[in-house]
Amino acid sequence: MGLFKKKQQEAKKEYDREKQRPVLHCSICTGEKVAGFKDVHTGKFEEVMFIRDDRDLEKFKSMYGIEEVGKEY
Repeated sequence: MGLFKKKQQEAKKEYDREKQRPVLHCSICTGEKVAGFKDVHTGKFEEVMFIRDDRDLEKFKSMYGIEEVGKEY
């Protein structure tokens, strides 16, 4: 029994590809970015994570197996 636990490999998470699309919500004023999914039918945005830099964006993409994310302002 050690003091530290080993990091486990994160399993890919899923989202409904038919009903949702990956989107980056970007603020023009503050530059804040939030990654999430937008419902194609209702337009409702579901926040997943705050994006501070390119590493966070790459983490979001790898978590869900996404190659490209659209931007909305």
